[in-house]
Amino acid sequence: MLTLNFTKFPVLETERLILREHSFSDAETLYAMRTDERVMKYIDRERPADLLTIKTIITKFNEGFENGNNLAWIIVLKENPEQMIGTVGFWQTDYANHRAEIGYMLHPDFWRKGIITEALKKAIDFGFETMNLHTIKANINTGNEASRQILIKHGFVKEALFKQDYYFKGKFLDSEIYGLINPNH
Repeated sequence: MLTLNFTKFPVLETERLILREHSFSDAETLYAMRTDERVMKYIDRERPADLLTIKTIITKFNEGFENGNNLAWIIVLKENPEQMIGTVGFWQTDYANHRAEIGYMLHPDFWRKGIITEALKKAIDFGFETMNLHTIKANINTGNEASRQILIKHGFVKEALFKQDYYFKGKFLDSEIYGLINPNH
């Protein structure tokens, strides 16, 4: 069975980025992103009420890492490592089936600059090479064309369309599921 037993949080680097652990110093930026309707347009989650809610979320991310349930990174530019610009990470790790769901979001000031592409590639490589995942899945809102295109660019294949499977804000919403199988398996 798959296990995630890291002695310390894995910090990852790309040409332009550092992917690091969440910190309470990220709370204001994370709050701003999770209450920005441009960022959250296709992320069907309740908006945080205040900074305390965000600090609770950060604590859950960090505890999730310690418990081996998830691995969520903050994205920062190497030239400004204190300023969070986005997130990428694995959620809902299914140990028995060597699967995890990947998710990501980015501040609008950094859209269309290849940042998510760069961060996603690094996270996928880490998931397959270090975590030994067999499959990475992604669940997107059917209206999110940008996310769909990024997933396809990285080799993900649409596996399912679930009709009205998710209830949010008084509506039943459709979900698209994408999957990527470890090419080394």
